[in-house]
Amino acid sequence: MTKFENQLPVLHHLAIIMDGNGRWAKERGLPRVAGHQQGVKTLVETVEECLEQRIGFLTVFAFSSENWGRPQPEVETLMGLLVEFLAAQRTKMLERGIRLKVIGDLERLSAQVKQSLQQAIRETDAGDTLTLTLALSYGGRDEIVRAARRIACRVTAGEITAAEINASDFEKSLDTYGLPDPDLLIRTSGELRISNFLLWQLAYAELYFVDVYWPDFGPIELRAALESYRQRRRRFGLTAEQMTQEDVLSNNAS
Repeated sequence: MTKFENQLPVLHHLAIIMDGNGRWAKERGLPRVAGHQQGVKTLVETVEECLEQRIGFLTVFAFSSENWGRPQPEVETLMGLLVEFLAAQRTKMLERGIRLKVIGDLERLSAQVKQSLQQAIRETDAGDTLTLTLALSYGGRDEIVRAARRIACRVTAGEITAAEINASDFEKSLDTYGLPDPDLLIRTSGELRISNFLLWQLAYAELYFVDVYWPDFGPIELRAALESYRQRRRRFGLTAEQMTQEDVLSNNAS
């Protein structure tokens, strides 16, 4: 058995599409806000489990750029829950070393929400246990377009030529610059798509879809997803034979 075959894949970065709050509430005859409230509780539990599992990065799809099209009362409710979440979790984030990061088109957020986010980001900046990234007013295509605009501005300013642009330069213009690419993406609620989430960053991520609605997604479901991930072989475009050869070379060099 080679080193590669005997070694479980390490999970540094977990991404989650938290889907199904509305359907969870509807099936129980509850208003949609009840589903979102329960979804916040699930997020808190998930953060705790990630700490237990020593996962260094967690990125969650909290509010998409398309979600602005939802009824205004629901949008206002979601933003209110976000502000409440930041206030309620402040002490925990500071005590547990959780650093908050936000990605997306934040200009569309209200002044109150932006102020709450900026304060939380500033206060938790020294956290080095878990980086929790909230994707807010976020869309993968929008992020790529904004990154292209930043690159275009650099070209116009003479900082770089079009011929010099490479993948590394482009990544530096993305919202997620400084974060590792996700190793595993989980989507709840039974939907089998990534819905415009981290389109660039998920290029080689493992995907895991589960029928459970997000409000019911607990530590047991998360551990099942992690176990599924650990059984997979990640080749990043190479063949199994190439990966085995790399292991042989690595063993000989050590």
